[in-house]
Amino acid sequence: MDIKNLRVDYNKNRIDFNNILKDPIDYFNLWFKEALQTEINEANSCVLSTVDCLNNPNSRVVLLKYIEENSFIFFTNYDSAKSRDILKNNNVALNFYWGTLERQVRINGCAEKISELNSDQYFNERPKKSQLSTLISKQSSNINLSCDLNLQMKQIEEKYKGKTIKRPSNWGGFKVIPNRIEFWQGRPSRLHDRLVYTFDQNWAVKRLAP
Repeated sequence: MDIKNLRVDYNKNRIDFNNILKDPIDYFNLWFKEALQTEINEANSCVLSTVDCLNNPNSRVVLLKYIEENSFIFFTNYDSAKSRDILKNNNVALNFYWGTLERQVRINGCAEKISELNSDQYFNERPKKSQLSTLISKQSSNINLSCDLNLQMKQIEEKYKGKTIKRPSNWGGFKVIPNRIEFWQGRPSRLHDRLVYTFDQNWAVKRLAP
């Protein structure tokens, strides 16, 4: 494989530095709508990076579900590795990459649990099988190599047939409150456009070198 020669010369768009928005959340919403309109598969997927108690970094893909009160909200099992990391050190990073648009958005901030009421509201809107999977999976724990999760799903479907499923107390949402948001637009010859917002009582904006 000739990996060293895999490259793309980006040229699809650019950032107009003379007409930027004051609020990065508004800017994110603008880019996010464009990502949805280009029919990018799971445009709401992003890489969540955390640090564990031994200062080891961990990254995984999660799905953004809401943008509310200037925060980015995703849902997970509170017993998962990502949740344990956050409860030890709530400094996190999100990275959205939309290759079709040659764009990425990097978000740094602090994560905290959302209210139980808001977690209940989202849980109740989920498809029933998604609700049931939260009862089956002890996320990030070791399971037997021969474990038949499909059989467990059939069994629990029968158990809860015709019944309302209550959100488990160890499942819910986190909101990431941003303090830094960088918008990256690929440009020809690797002279990429980079626009960064940082928060200290108010949002300040700067341009970064490629």
